[in-house]
Amino acid sequence: MKSFHKMSKLYAPTLKEDPADAELASHRLMLRAGMIRKGAAGLYSYLPLAWRSLLKIENIIREEMDEIDAQEMLVPILTDEDLWKQSGRWNAYGPELMRMHDRHEHVYALGPTHEESFTDLVRNELRSYKQLPVTLYQIQDKFRDERRPRFGLMRGREFIMKDGYSFSADQESLQECYDQEKEAYAKICDRIGLRALQVVADSGQIGGDTSVEFMALAESGEAELVYCDDCGWAADVEAATAGVSLQSSGAGELEHIYTPQIFTIEDLADQLNVPTSATVKALALVSEESNKVVCFIPGDHELNDCKAEKFFGEYHLMTEEELAEAGLVRGFMGPVNLPEGIEVYADTTLKDIEFWTVGANEVDYHFLHAQQKRDFTISNWVDLISAKAGDSCPHCGAPLKSARGIEVGQVFQLGTKYSEAMGATFMDINGREKPLVMGCYGIGVSRTLAAVIEQYHDANGIFWPVSVAPYEVEIVPLDVNDEIVWPVATQIAAELSELGIEVLVDDRKERPGVKFADADLIGMPYQVICGKKAIASGTVEIKNRATGERSEVAISELAQMLAKKIKEQRA
Repeated sequence: MKSFHKMSKLYAPTLKEDPADAELASHRLMLRAGMIRKGAAGLYSYLPLAWRSLLKIENIIREEMDEIDAQEMLVPILTDEDLWKQSGRWNAYGPELMRMHDRHEHVYALGPTHEESFTDLVRNELRSYKQLPVTLYQIQDKFRDERRPRFGLMRGREFIMKDGYSFSADQESLQECYDQEKEAYAKICDRIGLRALQVVADSGQIGGDTSVEFMALAESGEAELVYCDDCGWAADVEAATAGVSLQSSGAGELEHIYTPQIFTIEDLADQLNVPTSATVKALALVSEESNKVVCFIPGDHELNDCKAEKFFGEYHLMTEEELAEAGLVRGFMGPVNLPEGIEVYADTTLKDIEFWTVGANEVDYHFLHAQQKRDFTISNWVDLISAKAGDSCPHCGAPLKSARGIEVGQVFQLGTKYSEAMGATFMDINGREKPLVMGCYGIGVSRTLAAVIEQYHDANGIFWPVSVAPYEVEIVPLDVNDEIVWPVATQIAAELSELGIEVLVDDRKERPGVKFADADLIGMPYQVICGKKAIASGTVEIKNRATGERSEVAISELAQMLAKKIKEQRA
């Protein structure tokens, strides 16, 4: 086995210019560094550099799964449509589910996730409480028919995922499995080097009651979240319930005021010379059951679509025609004297605000000092708004901060959602037949690779954490034809390799500037620069790619010193 790899033999075709269609740093840099290549929309080949990092991520996952006695296996990518129909997801999952048929016209799904397959596997095998709990997982390609594949590995049609499933006899056992997985996921993120928050999440199409997402913080993240520095609480804004600081319009008699040319809450606040937090916003919608609804929320917050769908099902905001038909006036709606036939909902944060500033249900007019119970009554109080920075933490009351995140993993408590639907039962200690209690645990392996690069890059390229770097050291001999430089470079490479360090040697006959640029682009944690002048004095230069720090080190001491440093930083 070769002790080190040569760059001239490495299939890593780098690009000098940024690809035109690459929006995120990870997408752009992986293409430029010769790590991935696009085959079609949302479909990518992983080239050797990317594959080495992916394998390291997978190995970290495997090691942490071994620690909690989760067992790795593999189920078919193709899933029979009958299983999806048994679970009720064949139609519910939506157009993102890739479907295909064989020559006999039998229909299959290309699995985006495998709850059905694993439940089907164990339902005839795990028949006694004595066999439980069991946690099984796989690392496998998954498929999703994205409407708009984009952002490279972040949102593709084919991706690598670790998905795991626990089977327990009761809720207490499920909680233990869930907590073990959650702790293992935190360790995985830490070992990979990801700065990630555990956030309260919505369970989406997977189902279940309890769910936590692992969000890698990044400005490019698609998810909005809020978090508390004081106690560590964090949540996706789709699921967060936080305290809101609101201002009353002040006590007084109901006052009917003229407010022309008011089109937004900001316009109203400006005219009244009050903050938006002292106003109440009204939104008119039509629910799934065709009910006409007006929702009242704090003026400085937004309606949360995810929360609204939980209460109203599929809904849409009223059109101008629907508003007119319902007797409502856009921009001037309020709870006082609403037309008949309108269902009224208000966000729970308004419940303790006695006096409201609201629309008067009349063009160009608002009410000041509209008082609950005296002037109007709200019968339905629900959580409808998205949390935001400045709201108070629901756990400790400290002000929340906001950030964007990339979802790299998620854990769910599924309960009996799938086992009941698919008849996966066992005999309990009393001989009674009960449905298995399930958990589900996923990590996007290829997405995690992209998330690492989103956190570890600068203007010149990637700077890998040691734990998942394709190689740990890149040796850059400035002149491979020089009879002094090349032997020293290969000697250092051999010594480092002998000490268990992964080494890449840039043996190309390129100018130093080209080598330096590629070394920074590809981003191995440490660069060893071998120049004739330094070698003549018995030293070489080491560059820390992340910090840019450079130091001269004696050739005789380099291998031991660098190997010690790298081993301390490994996962």
